[in-house]
Amino acid sequence: MRLLLDFFPILLFFGAYKLQGIYLATAVLMVATLVQTGIIYAIDRKLQNIHKITLVLVLVFGTLTLLLQDERFIKWKPTVLYAGMAVVLGAALWGWKKNFLQMLLGAQLSLPASVWARLTVAWIGYFLFMAGINAWFAAYQTTEEWVNFKLWGYIFPVLFIVGQGLYIARYLKDEPEAKP
Repeated sequence: MRLLLDFFPILLFFGAYKLQGIYLATAVLMVATLVQTGIIYAIDRKLQNIHKITLVLVLVFGTLTLLLQDERFIKWKPTVLYAGMAVVLGAALWGWKKNFLQMLLGAQLSLPASVWARLTVAWIGYFLFMAGINAWFAAYQTTEEWVNFKLWGYIFPVLFIVGQGLYIARYLKDEPEAKP
């Protein structure tokens, strides 16, 4: 269910684009992201910062796209989000000596500090890669090709997360079974 919820806005965006074009798709994305955020809040009774940031960026860049009738704004939104995430993680890790990834996920995963540091560097690299590839599509490809990339480009996060899972699996300790 959660995976479907994560892909819900982009699938509706893609469908609206194919039916009516970028401006309707942008409006659909804005509404779908609002609905998605509301559902997440209803389920969890809180929103993570990434949900808040994504919502604000979708609404700001979507509004600019619609008001100015300029599709470049919505096309550059992912680049801004990914680059911003990379900068925040990097500044925290190397500047403030804080590992935000560990702070966010440390309660769910018990990993050595060196593994958390490598994971954070991997996430920084991933965000920079995604920012760069989106920027390339936004700058040098047609809107049709960019929209197709947005849909089929979801293979990158899936592969990255599977790779992360395989990497951390060896560091996870087996929980002893509870005795009846």
